[in-house]
Amino acid sequence: MGRVIKRSTLRSQIATALRDEILAGRLATGRDFTVKEIAEQYGVSATPVREALVDLAAQGLLDVEQHRGFRVHEFTLADYRAMCEARQLVVDGVFQGIETDQEHAGGSPASSAPSPLSAGMSVARRALGGLGPEVLASVRRRADAAERAARAGDLDVLIAYDLRFWRELSGLLGNPYVCDFLDRLRVQCWVFAVPVLRRYSSLRGRLWSGHNALLDAVEAGDARAAREVMATYHQHALAQVGAEEPHA
Repeated sequence: MGRVIKRSTLRSQIATALRDEILAGRLATGRDFTVKEIAEQYGVSATPVREALVDLAAQGLLDVEQHRGFRVHEFTLADYRAMCEARQLVVDGVFQGIETDQEHAGGSPASSAPSPLSAGMSVARRALGGLGPEVLASVRRRADAAERAARAGDLDVLIAYDLRFWRELSGLLGNPYVCDFLDRLRVQCWVFAVPVLRRYSSLRGRLWSGHNALLDAVEAGDARAAREVMATYHQHALAQVGAEEPHA
């Protein structure tokens, strides 16, 4: 059993390290590489490397090249727009569920028929119920760190804290499928955005820094404000990579 745990841990560590390399742009889009190459780079056997690469391929970050190894997947602008839209729809649905739940609690007539938002309402209750002092303090630390990095234009630091912030915040939903789906989309969005953003000479003032505004709205149970923050974030995400030519 110990060997299985050790190999599984190594597999996860290699997958995480390679994902970070992709996010940082050090493993460039379209680059081909083999299991042997990565195994030699990390000084490990081929088996955990192959397993890690298969995991990353399942996450949509790598393409399997027949008889040649793997390649970093190349996302298009159309892919990015679709991923942002999917993310927006899921998150907006959750906050709409909170908003509808609040309207019913305030005396609005409730329909006797099951609402398509009933699942969202259940998720909403779990999310708001999970905002204890310790959890809130942890998410707030991620938000503060992400905002500092965004204002400084430090892309690598921002990505690290941004992913942690959203992972912890979406983890409050109590639904691992939604959490994993949103985390995967966020990673894929960053993979597309990073090469585009690195073409700017400076990223100061260009990166989204509304983490605390969103957390404030969630903490206050203000679904409408949270949806407005998310709408602004969605527009910003599209605008920051959609310009025809970045300004030097």
